Amino acid sequence: MIDAQDYAEFSRFLSECCGLVLGENRQYLVSSRLSRLLDEFSFEKVEDLLRALRRSPDPLLRSRVIDAMTTNETSWFRDVYPFEILRHDVLPGLSKEKKAVKVWSAACSSGQEPYSIAMVFAEWEATYPPKTVSLNILATDLSEGVLQEARAGIYDELSIARGLSPERRQRYFDAVENGHRIKPEIQRRVRFQRLNLMDSYAALGKFDIVFCRNVLIYFSAETKRRIFDGIARQMDRGAYLFVGASEAVSSYTDAFEMIRTPRGSVLRRR
Repeated sequence: MIDAQDYAEFSRFLSECCGLVLGENRQYLVSSRLSRLLDEFSFEKVEDLLRALRRSPDPLLRSRVIDAMTTNETSWFRDVYPFEILRHDVLPGLSKEKKAVKVWSAACSSGQEPYSIAMVFAEWEATYPPKTVSLNILATDLSEGVLQEARAGIYDELSIARGLSPERRQRYFDAVENGHRIKPEIQRRVRFQRLNLMDSYAALGKFDIVFCRNVLIYFSAETKRRIFDGIARQMDRGAYLFVGASEAVSSYTDAFEMIRTPRGSVLRRR
């Protein structure tokens, strides 16, 4: 078991570098998540790894530890209703105002969310031709490991089954030796980039739509406030923000108003 001092120092490290708040008595979680790195970096015990992390500026060790501790839970068309709102309520309105729609998928994990957005756009485009609106999707994540998976666009049978209908599987994927590869016409709509949500977003530019869903659950209130304010600065008036169903953004910022639709609710930049 990790001693109290090591655990406290590691908790501070995680909070400062990526905003994650471990809370009390999560020593077992830390040990189990980091145990797989022991052989990779030739440590005998988790405590040795934590002490090396404290002493060493090794960016690879730091990155692998953050990857191990970050939850990358995702699925295709997660919760369904945000993608229905996007197709039926958001895209029709934006297409009347803009020639290009810019989307940010924050904490995109292994790519299911941004690729789902690209599929929705393709289906909307096909349903209401002709369209002169282009779609640019930026997908970011802290973990370079999951970004490599997302860029490859190849998913195993278990991943492909989570939230993807047989029709979409047939339409948007090609069977390959080690799984299913997303088709190039969907893949090329998405650009992946490493980004820590604790850093500045100013270089990303402005967005018409932001997905930041089920990301900040384990973040402190102050960190949530800073992140939502930062996201708001990258959105023009009238832009849309999608968050998780249990995330109450109004507790942290007044930059957004709630818009209710027959399919559910979305936030809009004031």
